[in-house]
Amino acid sequence: MNLRPFLRMAKWAHNPPSASRVKLVFGAIAICLIVFAFERVFGWPDWLSMPDTPKGRITK
Repeated sequence: MNLRPFLRMAKWAHNPPSASRVKLVFGAIAICLIVFAFERVFGWPDWLSMPDTPKGRITK
C-alpha cells in the first residue's frame, strides 16, 4: 500500500489551503461544469471545428 496519499492528507490537515485558494479551485470546477453542460445541451458549434484537411497538412 502506498503511503503518499496519507502523507498528503496529513499535510493538508496540518496546513489547510486558504479560503481564497478553495474558492479559486471551486470556481474553476464550476466553469468547467458549465462549459460541459452547455456543450451537452446545445452541441459543439461548427465554427469551433476544424475543416477536413488532408493528413499531415495545415491550412491557413
